[in-house]
Formats: sequence, structure tokens, C-alpha cells
Amino acid sequence: MKHTLSVVALGAALASAQAAQAQTQVDFWHAFTGRLGDLVAEQVATFNSSQSDYMVVATHKGNYSETLNAGIAAFRAGEQPDILMVFEVGTATMMAAKGAIVPVYEVMGEGFDQSKYIGSVKGYYTAPDGNMLSLPFNSSTPVLWVNRDKLQEAGIDPDTDLSTWEKVGTVLDQLKEAGVSCPLTTAWQSWIHLENLSAYHNVPFATKENGFGGLDTELAFNGPAQVAHISAMGQWAKDGKFMYAGRRNEGGANFRAGECALFTESSAGYAGIKAEAQFAFEVRPLPYWEAVVAEPQNTIIGGASLWVMAGQSDEEYQGVAAFMDFLSSPEIQAKWHQDTGYLPITSEAGELTRAQGFYDANPGTDIAVIQMTAKEPTENSKGLRLGNFDQIRTIIDEELEAVWAGDKDAQAALDTAVERGNQLLRRFEQANR
Repeated sequence: MKHTLSVVALGAALASAQAAQAQTQVDFWHAFTGRLGDLVAEQVATFNSSQSDYMVVATHKGNYSETLNAGIAAFRAGEQPDILMVFEVGTATMMAAKGAIVPVYEVMGEGFDQSKYIGSVKGYYTAPDGNMLSLPFNSSTPVLWVNRDKLQEAGIDPDTDLSTWEKVGTVLDQLKEAGVSCPLTTAWQSWIHLENLSAYHNVPFATKENGFGGLDTELAFNGPAQVAHISAMGQWAKDGKFMYAGRRNEGGANFRAGECALFTESSAGYAGIKAEAQFAFEVRPLPYWEAVVAEPQNTIIGGASLWVMAGQSDEEYQGVAAFMDFLSSPEIQAKWHQDTGYLPITSEAGELTRAQGFYDANPGTDIAVIQMTAKEPTENSKGLRLGNFDQIRTIIDEELEAVWAGDKDAQAALDTAVERGNQLLRRFEQANR
């Protein structure tokens, strides 16, 4: 009997091993750490446990820029992952990488319903023929985060109107007079204070529909609206009302620690702020300049999408399609949206979130969705599609830092950034004719 049982056990073990070997591995490279990294790991674990055909292996490859560069280097070496997370500024680079990617609509197959994805989100990653090239994953838009306790301590009504930059300027004066050391800070200065500022006020960031209309686009963010905004922020920096912390999200640590009263940041700051803030906070719409527009247009997305890399097996592509279908399901999308503050990428996920009472229980968490979808995007507000954009952002960062330091005025800095950035656009155009 012992012999019989051991044979049965051996057979079961072999069957289990064969089943494990039959699983197709899908490699997914991403840029998330901390709370967001934990939530990605949770998504992957949920998918892996939900079926037995595929095993998604998620690997952190550094920040957004580092992950993009790692993916490019891996493709050249023939060691590319199946799925690569690429931030929105890398979209034109991925589109121009002939032979390196497989459009997501092709991977998903004939049953892929592209209409269920929110237009203002998917449009950033859509080809001129209307087909989706990559899958929006962590899409966000900038908002204004408010430390209500800090306002109250300064003798300011926490419910005060902060809808316009003119009103924000008045509150910054009051905060400074009350001795607040950090009235305002920001994350991602180019994305929020130039790219989104332009879209929100319906002025071009670049010609040719912000690059959607052709590679011969030229930068145009040195116009009156942008110069006026950067000039105001430069004055606030000089007066100690705007505290610059860094090019990415270094200011987030200051806000979460309760040091700053106001913070312009991604809607996806919700996960970290909710986890760490020991004060009453809320989210408000991104302010606009009343002197420029009677009402704002729409903001544009940041974050990243998932690109499918070329050169993989049919089985791997089937696994990619299954994983992306899982990520797009209303339940998974709604949970991701509620946990992170990222936008729901489908209308169904937004509707489910509302039906579950999340917006009622967490006032303001729907502001990003409303801000993105309340108006039909224009040529100036549907997004940006610029080559070498990561490097252009570095140039913008350098020139803005010169304004914050008082070394340049806004017009001179933005003129220089446009001139330097256009040189990179011409190189990209020549390389991709």
C-alpha cells in the first residue's frame, strides 16, 4: 500500500511540475516603488492566482526615464520584456521605434472594444487611424492639494476659494504674513506649470497640434500666457511664497510631512498623502488664470502606458492580452483608481466607483476625472506628441530653475528653452523621416 501511495504521489508531483512548466511567463518592466510598487505587485499576484496558463513577472527598472532607457537597451540586445511601462513623454519615441513594438489593438485581437476607454485618456496613445498603440495604465492629471490645518493655523478659512491663480496669490500673501515657511510647493514643474498650464488655458505648447500633426512641430510655450504664469511663480519664489524642492516629486515629502500649505501635484498623489499625512487635507481643481480665460479648458494626462514589445512568442502575446484584459476589467480598474488616485481608464470603472459610494465617502477624489472629461479636448488640449521630449523636459527644468533662482526672467528663460528644445525636435525629425 505504501508503494502504491508513493506512486500516486509521484504522479501528482510530476503532473504539478508539468503544469508549472506549461505556464507561459510574461515579463513586465515598470517604474514603481513604495506604495504604488506594492499595489502593482498586488495586481500581478491577483492575476497570477486567477488562472494557470500565464505567470506575469513584474520587475522594477528604476524611475520613468531609467525604465524607458532599460527597455530600449534590452530591445537592442534582444532581451526585451513582453510589456514595458513608458511614461507619456516617451510616446513619440515608442511610436518611432519601428519594429520594436506591437500595437496593443493587434495584440488584443478582434474582440478588443476600444470604445470603452475614456477618450481623453486613450487619445494620448492613439494612432491617427484611431487605433490604440499602448494601454493606458497609470494615467493622472494635476490638481491642487490643500493642507486645511495649515490654512486654519494661519487664520485663513480652509474653505476659501482657490479656483484661480489670482486667488491663490492672495492666499500666498496671507500665508507668508502668518509666518508659514512653505506656502506653496510643486512636483513635476514642466508637466504642471507649462504643459498643463498651456492645455488648461487652450494655448499651444507646440505647433502642429502639439506634435500630433507632424514631426516638423516647433515649441511654442514662450507665449504670453506661459510667460505671465512663470513670471508670477518667479516672483513668488523670490518672496519666499513658492518653495522649489526638485524636478520630480521631491516636494511631495514636504507636503506629506505637513510643512507646506498648498501643493500642485498629480491626482495620483492620493495614495501617498492618504497613507502619510497627519493633517486634514483635500484636493481642489488646478487653478487657472482668470485674466487669460473665463473658464478653463481641460488638463492633460501624465503617468504611463503599457507598450507591448516585438519579438515574442504567440503564447507570450496571448498572456499579454489576458493580463491587459484583466487590468481593464471594471473591478480591477475601480480598485486601482480608488487606491491610487490615478484616473479610471474606462467609463465602466468610473461608474462602478461612483456606484460603490467612493466619491461620496472621499470628497474631491472625482475632481481629476471631471477636470479631464468636462470639456471636449481641443488641438491645444488633447496631449503632447514630441520627440526627444524627456530631454526637452530637462532643458525646461534647467531654464525654470534659473527663474526660481532669480538668474533669468521668465521670457528669457522660456525663449531659451524653446530654442534649445527645437534643436532636439529637428534631430528627431531628421532621424525618423
